[in-house]
Amino acid sequence: MQQSINVGLIGFGMAGQVFHAPLITSVQGLRLHKVYARRPEQQAILQEKYSDTIISTVVDDIINDPEIDLVVIATANAVHFSLTRQALLAGKHVVVEKPFTNTVAEADELIALAKEQNRILSVFHSARWHSDYLTVKEVLNSGELGRLVTLEIRYDRFRNYLRPNAWREDDLPGSGIFFDLGAHLIDQSLQLFGKPQSIFAYLRKMREGVGAVDDFEAILLYPNLKVSLKGSMLIKEPTPRYALYGTEGAFVKQGVDPQEVALKEGKTPRNTENWGQEPETIWGILNTTNEGPNARRIVPSEKGNYPAYYENIRDVINGTAELIVKPEQARDVIQLLVLGEQSSQEKRIIDLS
Repeated sequence: MQQSINVGLIGFGMAGQVFHAPLITSVQGLRLHKVYARRPEQQAILQEKYSDTIISTVVDDIINDPEIDLVVIATANAVHFSLTRQALLAGKHVVVEKPFTNTVAEADELIALAKEQNRILSVFHSARWHSDYLTVKEVLNSGELGRLVTLEIRYDRFRNYLRPNAWREDDLPGSGIFFDLGAHLIDQSLQLFGKPQSIFAYLRKMREGVGAVDDFEAILLYPNLKVSLKGSMLIKEPTPRYALYGTEGAFVKQGVDPQEVALKEGKTPRNTENWGQEPETIWGILNTTNEGPNARRIVPSEKGNYPAYYENIRDVINGTAELIVKPEQARDVIQLLVLGEQSSQEKRIIDLS
């Protein structure tokens, strides 16, 4: 039997509370050993929900703790690079929240350092385990759409006010929804189709007083395929999450993966039956040129599975699996985010070659 892997979590804001702590404690073989949490209200939540976990107010207590095998970094984007570098130099395996870094050069430096240290480095691209994305993969693999010509993915929210003290809405490197939500959509696109030939993006700041991008559209251009990625903070009426158009039909998917909402409600994969299962009301519609009664039909959604990310991290550390979310893939996401910013600033298509 493999021993439990001790995990140190740096950051107990939204990402640490909603995603990482509940998922880590739901995966057999991982133990949430110590958490860095500065604020009294964060410490109170830790004491209530994770009474066996040590609370720390000093980052170095986690990075230099000899009992910790894996460091998870769930902080503001501005310190992803410095904390990941420090943890790797201390001999820890590292999981870092997306987006990986703010520049490609930073990503390359961390990738090289992880290889030097012979340590695992991965980025929390959890949207690969969304129910809707897994369903889209199945639809594409079925071949029923013929040759895909257009894919549209949206990640929208509605909040017409600014949250106080929210770094994601300040004018900081890596802030704004393009780096936040757009990172998910770009990663999914890269997994489905690889790198595009070029990118064109249009980034905006729409809400009064906002410092960071709160509306984006990025178009990834492939041979005979256009991928349109959109996100906004001012979409009150829901739009299709995915729309796929091919030479033999279309697949349109409403609704969102249920896992984030469940986690925010305090549910976990460990204590929730049918974790990640969507309600039938948001299953997608496939409409094809096939003759017969199944030409237009509802497609049951695949189950979302966030725990699979940390199960893979556990297995890689134990030497029984290959890493799924590789840092090189996360670096490619950063490249497209940076090029998207450049495209928007210069108002032109950027060629990746």
